[in-house]
Amino acid sequence: MLSFILSIFPIVLLIYLMVKRNALPSYVALPWIATLVMGVHLLHFNTDIVTISANVVSAIVAVQTPITVIFGAILFNRFSEISGATNIMRKWLGNINPNPVAQLMIIGWAFAFMIEGASGFGTPAAIAAPILVGLGFHPLKVAMLALIMNSVPVSFGAVGTPTWFGFGALKLSENMILEIGSITAFIHSVAALIIPLLALRILVSWDDIRKNIVFIYISVLGCVVPYFLIAQVNYEFPSLVGGAIGLFISVWAANRNIGLAKVTNNLDNNAVSTGEVVKALFPTGLLIAFLIVTRIHQLPFKAMMNDATIWFSTTLGSLGLFEISKGLIFSLKNIFGSNVSSSYKLLYVPALIPFVITVLIAIPFFKISSSNVKQIFVSSLQQSKNPFIALIGALVMVNLMLVGGEHSMVKIIGRTFAEISGSNWTIFSSFLGAIGSFFSGSNTVSNLTFGSVQLSTAETTGISVALVLALQSVGGAMGNMVCINNIVAVSSVLNISNQEGTIIKKTIIPMIIYGIIAALGALFLVPLFYNL
Repeated sequence: MLSFILSIFPIVLLIYLMVKRNALPSYVALPWIATLVMGVHLLHFNTDIVTISANVVSAIVAVQTPITVIFGAILFNRFSEISGATNIMRKWLGNINPNPVAQLMIIGWAFAFMIEGASGFGTPAAIAAPILVGLGFHPLKVAMLALIMNSVPVSFGAVGTPTWFGFGALKLSENMILEIGSITAFIHSVAALIIPLLALRILVSWDDIRKNIVFIYISVLGCVVPYFLIAQVNYEFPSLVGGAIGLFISVWAANRNIGLAKVTNNLDNNAVSTGEVVKALFPTGLLIAFLIVTRIHQLPFKAMMNDATIWFSTTLGSLGLFEISKGLIFSLKNIFGSNVSSSYKLLYVPALIPFVITVLIAIPFFKISSSNVKQIFVSSLQQSKNPFIALIGALVMVNLMLVGGEHSMVKIIGRTFAEISGSNWTIFSSFLGAIGSFFSGSNTVSNLTFGSVQLSTAETTGISVALVLALQSVGGAMGNMVCINNIVAVSSVLNISNQEGTIIKKTIIPMIIYGIIAALGALFLVPLFYNL
């Protein structure tokens, strides 16, 4: 019991520090919590200093993934502002329909849905949120909306990585993974009837939602129906294709004002020419093209970028073995002689490709002056400084909480929850998935971490394995609303300071509602449609 208390205490304390009246910013709170977890390991779990040090170094290597994504997203958005592309897109989107509900659904829901399907890694919020801020919406409220909206597609984000890779360690059959994907999509589709409304309420009134409800559901079902149907036969493309179809339907309906209340157009609607729109959309189009081409495994690029064949290798003294692969994966192995390793996929992580490359291609296209280019890069680096500190703290904490295999702090939390709930586990299963993504920042990592706990709980209690693992995947997705990494990322991109606690206070309510929908769906709806 003591191990459980000491394991969960840092998470509880972290939440308290970030939501209390004079909340600590994440770049202060997270390093302190990481230090506390280190102390728990030394004093209670008797973890040796080498293992702790190796995991700290591993976290410093691993932090390059989220921070370069954040830097790339900030760079892209700074470029869009300075080049004038954001302003042109603002006028164009305003001309599609000035109704704020239409704009929020097209960009915050359908567009982000598609981007999540292509990339994951927090890129949907990073790309969609600044466009909404450019349209005049409040940055803090946009951050909350983006986090809540970006939950339904996450289980099939980055061409299905949380599903096929997240459960890869469990050695499940192809048919079982497909069944898990099908049930996951079903539960998400039910939740999608409510969750977007809760997200919209942050920025518009219930009255506005009621007046535009027909359009809202056209946009929701435009994404969710193809998403659910594709998930019956494939677990890679539900979000990508569902989002693309939903985006097309949403823009089509908004153009014809279907299901939308008439509003006064307060935007500066000086007509923008087709040529200006095409030019302004060129960077975003190039971005999406890069993402899709490099993520579809039927094309050769994904395999090339993930080629782990050793190209260069050298020993860095006691630090460990440094390797570079043919796919430019930089790895540090056997850190301080331990079995701890970490790597950074330079080409595959959505940072250099697509963000930095897109900006470098677009700079001459938009004829940006050298002084403005310097300003774009310098201001992007400055904006990435605090998130870098926060994320090092987060990843040190995560790494250390995963130390110990079956006796790790994370597994102790998971098993204790499972033991307490017993045969009622379906009610709580999704919340364990949410805890996983809360501190890891990833549905995939949550599934990797808790997949085995969920599997053994299902087998022990006699509950359907496919159902419990589907709830785990749903939980990992809904946990994205409150996960530190995503909150730090979207706050950094929108240049919001010290509001992480405020965001968590708002997003935790829809996350709990999501978990309740998942539990009720698992108990009453799933058995009607699936033979469990």
